[in-house]
Amino acid sequence: MTASKKFLSLTIATAILFSVFAGLGTWQVFRLQWKRALIEAVDQRVEAPVVAAPTFDTQVTQADDAYRHVAVTGTYFEAAQTLIYYSTQLGPGYFVMTPLMRDDGSYVLINRGFVPEGREGDPSLYPAPKGAVTVEGLLRMPEGKGWLFSRANDPAAGKWYRRDVASIMRTKGLVPYAPYFIDASAGSNPSALPIGGLTVVKFRNAHLSYAITWFVMAFGTLALYVFVLRQEGRPPSDDDD
Repeated sequence: MTASKKFLSLTIATAILFSVFAGLGTWQVFRLQWKRALIEAVDQRVEAPVVAAPTFDTQVTQADDAYRHVAVTGTYFEAAQTLIYYSTQLGPGYFVMTPLMRDDGSYVLINRGFVPEGREGDPSLYPAPKGAVTVEGLLRMPEGKGWLFSRANDPAAGKWYRRDVASIMRTKGLVPYAPYFIDASAGSNPSALPIGGLTVVKFRNAHLSYAITWFVMAFGTLALYVFVLRQEGRPPSDDDD
């Protein structure tokens, strides 16, 4: 390969690598700004005064409504209860998702709390309150998609691993329903089942370190490019034979 072709190939490869690394670094900067805004918004919503939960026909979004401190009144429909297998800070177990029927006839899915694995088989250990109740908690958006290696819900077999509101409510035949669920706040007795108030509101934010890493790799590519050019341009020595 001629020197000019080697120089062209090296330049193109360097330009591609630099563009990729710099682009990934820039993307992480935008992700950092997004994550900081999310954390600030969640902190404000969690600590804000309680407001009425949106009605079933109200449009809610992750950006504007997730983690709002809400309250809803209705009657639990325990016969349509669903257990969602989950791993929490208390270990593996099940979230108890119980539909609540509101006065307008619509339903909202309530995550009443967590039951450790091995104790979920006896519903008498975590009965839903009878009659009209008011539930306070945090509004959460449905988990329609899982991670790459997460197990998929199997409604036919009654096995659930994600809090997919639409799938749960349609399987139970409950319509109309709110397009969100509510994580109930902890009860007055924290040892009673189900254990509420386990919503994770702390978000890992490593985007700055990721951005720095990608930018270092981008400028490292340029530095290597300059080094190679200098080496190629140095006078030959006796050791090169």
